[in-house]
Amino acid sequence: MAVYTEISDDELDQLLEQYDLGELLSCKGIAEGVENSNFLLHTEKGFYILTLYEKRVNADDLPFFLGLMDHLATHGYVSPRPISDKTGSSLTQVAGRPAAIIEFLEGRSIKRITPEHCGLLGDSLADLHQSAASFKLSRDNSLNQSSWQELFDNSIASATDGILLDDERQEIQRELDYLAANWPTDLPSGVIHADLFPDNIFFLGGKVSGVIDYYFACNDFLAYDIAICLNAWCFETDHSFNITKARKLLQSYSARRDLSQTELDMLPLLCRGAAMRFYLTRLYDWINQIEGALVKPKDPSEYLRKIRFHQDVKSIASYGL
Repeated sequence: MAVYTEISDDELDQLLEQYDLGELLSCKGIAEGVENSNFLLHTEKGFYILTLYEKRVNADDLPFFLGLMDHLATHGYVSPRPISDKTGSSLTQVAGRPAAIIEFLEGRSIKRITPEHCGLLGDSLADLHQSAASFKLSRDNSLNQSSWQELFDNSIASATDGILLDDERQEIQRELDYLAANWPTDLPSGVIHADLFPDNIFFLGGKVSGVIDYYFACNDFLAYDIAICLNAWCFETDHSFNITKARKLLQSYSARRDLSQTELDMLPLLCRGAAMRFYLTRLYDWINQIEGALVKPKDPSEYLRKIRFHQDVKSIASYGL
């Protein structure tokens, strides 16, 4: 989450007139994340998140994102529910941007991740995959393996001297070639979150109290979602891999949804791909920083180290199974 677009008092007043949420008591920008502009609204009826969808989000995808959130909440999953206006629509426009008001969920994201948190994550991720299985809409993954070469080429084209060394360019190109030649085509698929980092899941009372930020959600391999989580949750600040955290994540997930042997065999490759996906998007954002944003893009080198780790993995045993 972040703030790229400011909202005037008049625009806020006009927005709240469309909803049955009572008088606005306060509005505060949220300076986290990298994708959209987000504000914490406090009205007479409670707290809500106002999201303005910036240019990187395709407005045509919003019915999928908002519909998925509503579907998950309806099926008992810990997703925030989009709030409908007086006409029954959950999508509006503010300050020239598509926008939505989303239910506020209690809880907090965790900075010091333990194996127990990873176990709760695995259980919640399997629950998400099962709850989303009956969702009728679909969306292709716009950041899937077939998009990575173009994303890397675009980053190289806009990079200034010194940002990307020749050795690193060559290393990434070799890895892209390998992934393109070996990427699977027939694994169990469905709706995935595709961005379930620690700041997108809340904990309260020893349980998962909320999962947010579905704006990369799409249809792809279910095990690819696990690979994203292994990258995001199971490395320490010194860049070492915590096999205990990985084991808890995988065991908890597989207790809710059986993983096929093919999925397990492909997991090291999927982890390499997931690390590449986030390396490339971080690299692009690092090179093409948005002037005036309240949040600095994340260093892509973290994910280059993760790519190198997964390249040395020979079997699922390195992830604790």
